[in-house]
Amino acid sequence: MDIVLATRNKKKVEEIKRIVRDMPVTIYTLDDFPGCPEVEEDGKTFEENAVKKARAVSKYTKMPALADDSGLEVYALGGAPGVFSARYAGEGADDRNNLEKLLKEMSSLPDDKRGARFVCVIALAFSGSRVETFSGYAEGLIGKETKGANGFGYDPVFYPKGHEMTFAEMSDKEKDLLSHRGKAIGKLQEYLAHGRQSYHKQHREQ
Repeated sequence: MDIVLATRNKKKVEEIKRIVRDMPVTIYTLDDFPGCPEVEEDGKTFEENAVKKARAVSKYTKMPALADDSGLEVYALGGAPGVFSARYAGEGADDRNNLEKLLKEMSSLPDDKRGARFVCVIALAFSGSRVETFSGYAEGLIGKETKGANGFGYDPVFYPKGHEMTFAEMSDKEKDLLSHRGKAIGKLQEYLAHGRQSYHKQHREQ
């Protein structure tokens, strides 16, 4: 299957390509469709944003489109940064700005109040109409300082449950087995391997 990735985030493209490398798909990016318009991410949930992006890109390219909307939810902050994870420190903020704001917001929180989870929703749109969604979660804790140089986003402060390394300290292989994105794409892989009816039947029975 030919699929176009509905994102211009280079690091996200790299990670998705790595995770799907053994799947029977040929990946295209928005670099292959330079005229594709930007899609405003104004949804209130990760799913709303992912579906909106996938539908718009599929409609423009006339191809199945895969969109990913993901972020960090800190329980003590009421779920923030949430859908604003990429711009937590304001429009135009980079990873460093967002990390600095998060650590400042959490500076007074004790270890037992630093629980958080990464959320990823993958949307696969066909001809801009039918859309399938797949969700993945990674539970963990937020550290008090950044550690590690791999990954991107909030990886340097996120310790997945049961581990003493941040995502940014892990190898790509280690992270992909534990990450929210890896889990969501695993469901997509199952869907592509077994077909729509079989996939939904199995998940209804679980």
